[in-house]
Amino acid sequence: MFFKFSRKNNKVSVETNQSTDTQPVNKIKPDRIGEIGEYKINIQLDQLPKDCKYLSDILIPNLKAKSGYSQIDHIVLTPYAIFVIETKNYQGIIYGGRDRRTWSVNGKFKMLNPFHQNYGHISALKAIISINSSNIVSMISFTKRCTFKIDLELRNIQSNELIVYDIELSEFISRKLNVLKLQNESSVYSNIEIEQMYQQIEQTNIVDTKIRERHVQLLKSNAGATTANTENDQLNTGKCKVCGAVVSTKVKEYCISNNKRFNGEIYCFEHQKLF
Repeated sequence: MFFKFSRKNNKVSVETNQSTDTQPVNKIKPDRIGEIGEYKINIQLDQLPKDCKYLSDILIPNLKAKSGYSQIDHIVLTPYAIFVIETKNYQGIIYGGRDRRTWSVNGKFKMLNPFHQNYGHISALKAIISINSSNIVSMISFTKRCTFKIDLELRNIQSNELIVYDIELSEFISRKLNVLKLQNESSVYSNIEIEQMYQQIEQTNIVDTKIRERHVQLLKSNAGATTANTENDQLNTGKCKVCGAVVSTKVKEYCISNNKRFNGEIYCFEHQKLF
């Protein structure tokens, strides 16, 4: 059975094809950073076809993260792909590229490449549900208060990494699904599989208020660290710059010895392919 989520009077309601069936839906807490942007995203996601299901504000375990958890803004389950969405509530000109370690706002404020951040979320999600990387679309949503100065490929609907404005999210997802339908003779996930994935994610989602508050506090403290400290920590611990995975001494030494290729950074075998 599939549900369509809608919001009225700032509350989350659930509509089903049987009036007697109801199911709780994740609510976005008022004190969350970017809450307004994420609320607007939910409005967009309500417009998706009935065979799509989505969840918002999901907190799941991630042993590779410093807080021990990954907080995913939105997950959209469709017959042809899984969309993992990270929302950003910045204002200004966004400068960035697919393979750049850091992006910037107005050329001044630095932020971690959001696709690298979302990769960590995707890795945590793959530990919960059985999904192939080729069937995952990583999407980063910014508000219309921003202007993009980014690699054009990140706006190409053929890509599995897309950057969009919040008001066009449902349009991009629908366009992407149309492309995938043309590329696949049949759906990748059945209705039953989508429902099973939905239930598994919802059951794993951590709703404990204290854990969520501690996670946010750790994120804020980490955000205050300088880029230099982050790079030094990476070199000392031997972790991949992109996903944070611990690498072997051999891989670490290989990256360091190939300074020209990796610019002194450490990358796991999978992310070495980016260079």
